[in-house]
Amino acid sequence: MASTWQKAQEFYNWILESGDPRTDPWPLVYSPLPVTLVFISYLFMVALGPSCMRQRWQLELRAPLLIYNLAMVALSSYMFYEQMARVCWWFFFSKVIELLDTVFLILRKKQEQVTFLHVYHHGSMLFSWWSGVKYVPGGQAFFVGMLNSFVHIFMYGYYALASLGPRMRRDLWWKRYLTILQLCQFVAIAAHSSYNLFTECPFPDGFNTAVFLYILSLLALFLRFYYQTYIRGKREKLT
Repeated sequence: MASTWQKAQEFYNWILESGDPRTDPWPLVYSPLPVTLVFISYLFMVALGPSCMRQRWQLELRAPLLIYNLAMVALSSYMFYEQMARVCWWFFFSKVIELLDTVFLILRKKQEQVTFLHVYHHGSMLFSWWSGVKYVPGGQAFFVGMLNSFVHIFMYGYYALASLGPRMRRDLWWKRYLTILQLCQFVAIAAHSSYNLFTECPFPDGFNTAVFLYILSLLALFLRFYYQTYIRGKREKLT
């Protein structure tokens, strides 16, 4: 028992000490405990939030949603423009902020949109980008962040317009193309990561493999969402 505890302690110390010295002093990076607590709090909110809202009025939150989504557009634009290790931290921190997407859905009683895909995507991004900013900030990791930030400029722009109300939502015909843009993003990241495995790239193969497998999981889930929403859903409306 003592030997197992000692090995666990040694492994935890290795996690703490093996990070990039540029990013270790930054908030939420040095230890995995803060991001783990954020993740656990997120899961509690997903599990208990709907029951807490059951006897309460549905909230519209138009002004907070507009401000939040426009702020995310601005942050995504900044992250897309910058090219350095520091912006990788901002990208990681943006994944903490994006957990508010789920909070707003629950407060607005949109529980049907808090799907497995939604929770998996938001929760797993926390740990994948914590690992990225602690161990491999900048370089190849920046490509993923830059591409995702580009997509998020349009995605949160769409959400900002949709938050203005039903009249505006009727004119937002391009939601389907946002999903296509996300799918193209995943294909580009998968191609980029797999290519790096067969070239003399200093980026660790372990991280390239992990990114590749993770992106494949997102690609499969988003393809399923696309089929259910835009292909099968359209067929059901026609019948």
